[in-house]
Amino acid sequence: MPADRAGFAIGLLGDVMLGRMVGIALERQSPETLWAAELQDLARSLDLVVCNLECCISSRGRPTPLIEGKPFFFRGPPVAVEALKAMNIRAVGLANNHTLDFGPDALEDTLELLRAAGIATAGAGLGPDAACSAAVIPVDGVRVGLIAVTDHPAEYAVAPERWGVALANMRDEPPSWLLERVAAAREHCDVLIVFPHWGPNMSASPARWQRRAASSLRAAGADLVAGHSAHVFHGVGWNGGPVLFDLGDVLDDYMVDPKLRNDLGVFAIWRPRAEQLLELVGLRLEYCHTRLAEGAEADWIAARLKQAGRELGTAVTRTAEQRFTIMPLRERPPASAQAGTGRGHGSAGACSSG
Repeated sequence: MPADRAGFAIGLLGDVMLGRMVGIALERQSPETLWAAELQDLARSLDLVVCNLECCISSRGRPTPLIEGKPFFFRGPPVAVEALKAMNIRAVGLANNHTLDFGPDALEDTLELLRAAGIATAGAGLGPDAACSAAVIPVDGVRVGLIAVTDHPAEYAVAPERWGVALANMRDEPPSWLLERVAAAREHCDVLIVFPHWGPNMSASPARWQRRAASSLRAAGADLVAGHSAHVFHGVGWNGGPVLFDLGDVLDDYMVDPKLRNDLGVFAIWRPRAEQLLELVGLRLEYCHTRLAEGAEADWIAARLKQAGRELGTAVTRTAEQRFTIMPLRERPPASAQAGTGRGHGSAGACSSG
């Protein structure tokens, strides 16, 4: 990375759902109004913002019959790409459990609409090479790599000549094909992010297997592992740099759990060449609208981050009402809580050639 890019800053957001009632809001109001103005200003101050797109974007398709009894289907209207652009989102992960909700035609439309808007994609496509390869986003001379994978559902897994998502079960160990692709991408990227959609809904902390998998992905060459899927944010770990186990939700129309508070989220700002500096900005998810957290909302986020960070080996410093800096603790957690770094072969997953 060029020396004058030491302050290069990447924003990372978790699940952005632009379907259902959010989609109706998009058709009734300007797309940028889904985000508070001060939040948009913050996003535009960054070099690049990445999110997990928790829906397809299309006017075509029908709810998929691939998963019997599936309760939720998310599809945003084509204008949804303007909502992404308003937040300086220039790359999205598509490896998740909603990308194929309306079938292959809607996924194809999603890719075409995003491409036309200048938004890079990773984690889904026609055939394994398209779905499982890293997207490389050039930003002012910096090559940012993004590899997106999901551990569910198996019914959406990509296959030769078939549309689908990059499926990687990591409960034993990341599959060999994923570690190999991480290592290969490392060779032609200045910064490499692995973006997994993993683990169960409404979990408040990472499982031991997620900690092991994050360590293996780091060892293979990932500069940052940033996960999502739980709908609530987790604490931040540290393994030669920050590990974002779950970024939580960012925009949706979901019901709120009063204990887990999935209506409170975080916007991560990562400066990979400034001593791996990581900031988190607290968010408040209102109905189909997201703004900065304030008052008691920001206090709740602060308390949760500090408690969760201690368990994962990080210290949290509050620098403003809703802004926090994350650094490693001087004393590491007990050895029994540390993740292993061994590189096994793991399960084959969707993109294996074996």
